[in-house]
This record gives sequence, structure tokens and C-alpha cells, in this order.
Amino acid sequence: MTLSKSLVDEAAPETREAAWDVQAPLTFIVRQATKPYFHSSALTGGPPKIFFESEEHMAAIRDMRPMADSLSLERQGFQLRRHETAVDDLYDDEMVDEVYEREIQVLLKEAVGADRVVVFDRTRRSDAESGAANRDGLRGPANRVHVDYTVASGPIRARDILGQEETDRILSSGGRIVQINVWRPITGPVQRTPLAVAGAESIEPQDLIATDQIFPDRVGEIYQLAHGAEQRWYWVPRMEREEVLLIKGWDSLDDGRARFTPHGAFRLPDQSPDAPVRESIEVRTFLIFER
Repeated sequence: MTLSKSLVDEAAPETREAAWDVQAPLTFIVRQATKPYFHSSALTGGPPKIFFESEEHMAAIRDMRPMADSLSLERQGFQLRRHETAVDDLYDDEMVDEVYEREIQVLLKEAVGADRVVVFDRTRRSDAESGAANRDGLRGPANRVHVDYTVASGPIRARDILGQEETDRILSSGGRIVQINVWRPITGPVQRTPLAVAGAESIEPQDLIATDQIFPDRVGEIYQLAHGAEQRWYWVPRMEREEVLLIKGWDSLDDGRARFTPHGAFRLPDQSPDAPVRESIEVRTFLIFER
């Protein structure tokens, strides 16, 4: 798969040269003897209900803008790109259904070269006290660092969305399926509770802790992340509405490339409670590559 160039920062030269690296706490799972689990927001109707312990560790979180042009979905597991949308109101479900999802399909086909892109879910989040409105309830930022799928749940979710016969046909014929999240600020610039992403190549397999996610009608599985000394973290300072992060959640190929990309919200060390609320929309997709 050929990956095209990602975002080149268009700010003034003196801004581009100044990296906004920060030291901030990230929230990790505490390792335990039994399999952890939690009740999803879809089940609770509000914040998830957690049945495991978490802990904070200070992390050096690097400004990714100076290196944005070299970031790779195959190596780090994420990319920063510039992408404008024709949708003025990303809370308008009809416009998101009819326009925004098609824009995301075009973006990913052009950016990654997939034969087909299937949009199957979206979530709005806000760090306002009430969260952000979604069809299935309110959502706040996901504060624990995690990966949305696991080596087990990735193919299960693909079969749920694409159908078992189609999924098996793609994989048995030498094709590939990749899950990508597209994360965008609804309003910008983001001045509080931004998103941190880990370089997938810096994550040890034993730090990915399979965790049951309980929905009203099914049990999913995600990875919570345990802290590791070699993990490398990145963020986008003052991320704008015209920017998107592509985050790989699962890859059907297991050949050394990035497969799982941890991410989670964090509090800036100088964050002001008077700053505008962080509002975001993330769209989940499957990319299909035929043989």
C-alpha cells in the first residue's frame, strides 16, 4: 500500500520551528490477575462504568507538527492531514450521514489508496459537563489510553459490518482489511483536553491489556494500555477544524507494520477552565484492499 504525503504545517516559519512539547499525565490501566471489563456509554447512557483500577503517569508528549510530513500509518499508526469539510454543523446527523461520511470515504481512498472504504460508526465528544450529543447518548472525552480493537475483536467487528462471507472472501484471497478512525475537532483551535496518540512501534505487546466492553446487546473487546517506559507520545497543539488525525485501530496483516495505535485525552499543564470546550467527532471506518 502506498501512502501519500501528510499535512505540511501552513503556519508562519517561526511557529513551525517552535515545538510545543509538553509534560502531562496520561491515564493507564493497572495490571491485574483477571480480565478487566467495563460498561460502555451505550449501556450506561452516560460515562462508562469501570471495573478496574487506573493510574496516572507523567509522559513527555511531543508536538507532531514538525514531523507531520514523515508520519506513517504503517510505522507510527497515525497521520495528521489537512482536510476541509463542506458540513458547517457537524452536530447535524443528516448532513453527517449524507455529506461528511462521503467526504471521509474520498479522503481515505486518496490518502491510503484503499479499494473501498466503509463508514460504520461515529462518535461526538465534548469535555463540557454534559458531554456531546449522539444518537445513542452523551459522550465525554476518552481519558484512559486505549485501542478500539484487539487481535480478536478486529476481525469479529469486520464480519459484523462487512458480513462473514465478504470478510472471509477478502482475507482468504490475499486481501487486507484495516480499521481507521478519523478524528476532527468540531470547533477549533482545541485549547483543552486534546488527544494524545502513541507511536505504535513504541508499544510492547504485553502492555496491551485485552478488556471486555459491555454493550446492551453484545460484548466487545478493546485494549487498555499499561504504562511502559519506552512508549512515545504525540499531540497536535491547537488543532484546527480543518485538520484530521487518522488513527489505525486494527490491521488484518501481522507482518511487523503498525496494527494497534493507543490514544486518549489528556489535560494540558496550563489548561484554563475558561478555555472553549473541546468538541470532536470521530468516524470509524474499514478500508478494504483487494489482492
